Amino acid sequence: WGRRGERVRVFALARTRHHSHAHRAHVQAAHSFEPPYTHRTATMTEATKRSVQCFGRKRNATAVAHVKAGKGLIKVNGTPIDLVEPQILRYKVYEPLLLLGAQRFAQVDVRVRVSGGGHVSQIYAIRQAIAKGIVAYYQKYVDEQSKTEVRDLLLQYDRTLLVADPRRCEPKKFGGPGARARYQKSYR
Repeated sequence: WGRRGERVRVFALARTRHHSHAHRAHVQAAHSFEPPYTHRTATMTEATKRSVQCFGRKRNATAVAHVKAGKGLIKVNGTPIDLVEPQILRYKVYEPLLLLGAQRFAQVDVRVRVSGGGHVSQIYAIRQAIAKGIVAYYQKYVDEQSKTEVRDLLLQYDRTLLVADPRRCEPKKFGGPGARARYQKSYR
């Protein structure tokens, strides 16, 4: 015996011996293995399968675009793209559509979710997400040649449509009112 572990195990066994057969059967039933659920999985349609997910970023704003086979719907946070605010920057969101033409967006639905950042950075994140989403969709489900065509069109117009802008706000340091500016000093 010697070790306490063994003794405890013996006592535990002694205690279980006194349980009734009915109780033991009940415990066994509770701990018995059951096969995993065998529910039917819904068959996915071809349109459901054809989808890509892309993100766009600008400063703290992140936009995620779901591009899937459809009939030309484009929505941002559940509202049509025509109602994007601020109105002055609405054409920035239209840029991918105007560059590539409506016929390229006729067979797809684009749904964008955007969060974080301010109004302006959200606009830039949305346009980047839409542009990257279309390129990814063309690469995956259309041919490589048309994908290259689309990509070159976008890059030729504005590189930030496909490449994220890495600039960030530089932190303020002590000894001055900002990141680089220092407080004035005078000798007299």
